[in-house]
Amino acid sequence: MIRNRAVLSRLFDVVNVAVLTLFALSTLAPFLYVLAGSFATSEELLVKKLIVIPDTLSIAAYRYIFSTPIIFNSLLVTMFITVVGTAINLAFTATMAYPLSRTALRGRSWLMLMIIFTLLFGGGMIPTFLVIKALGLLDTYWSLWLPGAISAFSVILLKNFFQQLPEGIEESAKIDGCNDLQILCKIVVPLSMPAIATFALFYAVGHWNSFFTAILYINDVNKWPIQVWLRQIVILSTGGFADSNAAAETAALVPPQSVKFAVIVVAIVPVLIVYPFLQKHFAKGVMLGSVKG
Repeated sequence: MIRNRAVLSRLFDVVNVAVLTLFALSTLAPFLYVLAGSFATSEELLVKKLIVIPDTLSIAAYRYIFSTPIIFNSLLVTMFITVVGTAINLAFTATMAYPLSRTALRGRSWLMLMIIFTLLFGGGMIPTFLVIKALGLLDTYWSLWLPGAISAFSVILLKNFFQQLPEGIEESAKIDGCNDLQILCKIVVPLSMPAIATFALFYAVGHWNSFFTAILYINDVNKWPIQVWLRQIVILSTGGFADSNAAAETAALVPPQSVKFAVIVVAIVPVLIVYPFLQKHFAKGVMLGSVKG
């Protein structure tokens, strides 16, 4: 009887691993297709419906993307926007979530209702543009940072995380002479690094992938992030901003489909490089931050 249970347990483990492996491979297949397609030739893309390893490696799409030095400048711009914007997001989110996590705060319920209200209703694109224009933030990076400086969803989750910290630690710090800001910076934030790392990843990916706000608020092409330039490259490769002759010449040199795949690779590779360093904190932070309501 015991031997039969052991055999069934091992059989279940084998089937479970096999099913999960197939599921993992199925989710990995689109990424492999995009990566292979970015190195494939136009003829191969037309003939084959699924490419895992291209028959002929071609870097024409990447050469086309990086043919102008403006791409490297836009990479630096995007890194600057992402780093500074993420720091602003974390600073505003933490300083707002911490007081709301303390039961002694007066009007705490009303403040939470106002925050939840912003999850349901927003001003819209045109009123936001008019506000940014009236504040003189057009054509500055502040127009990309300040409108989304605080995420209501992140504030709620981080508040729940802060509520799980023992209040005795803060009371001991106050006895030692620490004020609220010192308690937040020296005690609460270090103890909350899993949650902080999680929201840092959320905010950083949002800044890295953002292009529509830059199109709306940034007129200087030298200040455009890489996502805007990649969008322009895709449009140019498909003849969106060119005449028919120029479009035909571009398509003959560089297949538009390969350019699209290469643009996806260029856009996601930096995030894939950073994610493994935050994966441990990411999983732990999401679970701990959503336990209490």
